[in-house]
Amino acid sequence: MKVKVTFGDLILYGDFFDTPCAQAIYKILPIEAEVAFWGDEIYFPIDLYWPLDHTATNKVRVGDIGYWPPGRALAIFFGPTPLSTGEEPVPASEVNLVGRLEGAQALKGQRGQKRIRIEPA
Repeated sequence: MKVKVTFGDLILYGDFFDTPCAQAIYKILPIEAEVAFWGDEIYFPIDLYWPLDHTATNKVRVGDIGYWPPGRALAIFFGPTPLSTGEEPVPASEVNLVGRLEGAQALKGQRGQKRIRIEPA
């Protein structure tokens, strides 16, 4: 399931995985939201609750898109977070892996942006 992410003047493309959680999120696209930064992670609330599932992990990579149940939020990882001990991101707690975003490192140059849009591509 292809997605387009618009963040300021930056447009990135990615894929949502074929999992029940990712499918449920894809069905409510488009999503527009105000973002928060946590290190090199952006996260934002979505209108969906889904519990942790078989994809749940606290080991993520740059470019991963995760669903974080405690915040009912999507998170996009593009570098180290406050819990990182190296260059890899570490989420605040386990996330369901729902997709991958190509070129996520480009989000580092977008810290002044406040809103994100994710839609089918």
